[in-house]
Amino acid sequence: MKRKLITRIATVAMLLGQGAAWAAQPVIDVYKTATCGCCKAWIQHLEKNGFTVKAHDVADTSGYRAKFGIPQQYGSCHTGTVAGYALEGHVPAADIHRLLAQKPKAAGLAVPGMPAGSPGMEGPRQDPYDVLLVKQDGSATVYGHHGSK
Repeated sequence: MKRKLITRIATVAMLLGQGAAWAAQPVIDVYKTATCGCCKAWIQHLEKNGFTVKAHDVADTSGYRAKFGIPQQYGSCHTGTVAGYALEGHVPAADIHRLLAQKPKAAGLAVPGMPAGSPGMEGPRQDPYDVLLVKQDGSATVYGHHGSK
């Protein structure tokens, strides 16, 4: 009896600790067009992974991309910001959590285009894709790879 109670208390404490860590995540502002369904799906992915999201419907996202230091060649259908970093396209929440933990000197993360299988673009087709770490000079390196090549 005591053992079950201790196990239950430990489980509750662990879950509360995880919830507190997620609650401490900064808000992600997302700039998207009003009619884009995959943007909404990406936002749901972020929320399921502990982020609070403020969505802003805009006529054109390219101005926000430029404002936050992401070159057009890395563009996608939406642009976000979190803790001073830009998020371009369908960046997985796990990579955002890692970015916030590591705090590299960079403009942010980008998933150029709209690769099938990325968060918000789920479906029967799953293409491999890279998450790029976009540096402040506009160059980029691979930050994470998803899928198989």
